[in-house]
Amino acid sequence: MMRIRVFPNWTSPLWAVVGFLIVIVAVLPAAAQSAEDDDSRPIFNFTFENDLFADSDGHYTNGIQFSWLTGVQRDESWLRDVAMAMPIFDTDSKLRFEYSLGQQIYTPREIDIPYPQPNDRPWAGWLYANLGLVAETEGKRLDQFQAGLGIVGPGSLAKDTQKFVHNIIGGTDPEGWNNQLKTEPTLQFTYQRSWRALEAKLLGFEMDATPHLGAALGNALIYANTGVMARFGQDMPDDYGPPRLDAGLAGSGYFKPKADWGWYVFAGADGRAVGHNIFLDGNSFRSGPSVDKKTLVGDWQAGFAVVIGNARIAYTQVFETKQFYGQDYGDSYGSVTLSVRF
Repeated sequence: MMRIRVFPNWTSPLWAVVGFLIVIVAVLPAAAQSAEDDDSRPIFNFTFENDLFADSDGHYTNGIQFSWLTGVQRDESWLRDVAMAMPIFDTDSKLRFEYSLGQQIYTPREIDIPYPQPNDRPWAGWLYANLGLVAETEGKRLDQFQAGLGIVGPGSLAKDTQKFVHNIIGGTDPEGWNNQLKTEPTLQFTYQRSWRALEAKLLGFEMDATPHLGAALGNALIYANTGVMARFGQDMPDDYGPPRLDAGLAGSGYFKPKADWGWYVFAGADGRAVGHNIFLDGNSFRSGPSVDKKTLVGDWQAGFAVVIGNARIAYTQVFETKQFYGQDYGDSYGSVTLSVRF
């Protein structure tokens, strides 16, 4: 039986991706500039998640997302009017819009088996596009609301993506994509509020804790979540932790440097009460593969972030509890994010 590593596998070929991103940070003109306190600057984020960072292959196996977070919106627009009409946003908040495109891939543990595996996680892919509203209030609170359209099933292109990646890294050829979830469009809404709290300074170091509350509603995911993240470092940027894909909106693509160089390490936890998860429950309106999901699940995470000029690179290792009945052990995966302020 294949087991996951408690710590990242530093010899994994996926770490070449981390090295590549670090080189990008070193040569990007935006990273070479001095950090500027300018809220009008947009932020580009690229996030890559994969379980091979934990020497595993299966369940939540790969995620990728590109996002563009605009500068603070001061001009009147219909989208700003909509945001300000929502009770979750304060009228004096600094409002940004976020546009994102991403894909997530889920498989059973044994990907070389061509026939159905009713006791393991179903084969599934999710391709989605989101529009988000991100509002920061007095540097102490972040509200994130996201609406997205997507597709589950063959149209998600998950089969092609996984086969392409496994050809590159020399991995096992996935044989069971004929058993994936059926085609289904998704409509998804997600909200999360985070508070920067318990700030302290000691011997030139900074530390803070950021609790959060959130919820998701849609035919892909329905859940309520809560958790907290703690950071410790020097010249830490104003952010709420690096973004995550699989567990929703934990963290954020928003960050604002305080200096030309800064760093922090972080650790956190998130718990969720899950009402619906299409990737475990199966299609909403058609019969097909599914497993008996657990209602109360969670994860904890640890990692580091480095800020160079107007760029941030972060690595997060995520450890999940069991997600469904019959699962032998919780999963783990790594998440790399590159963020650049232009």
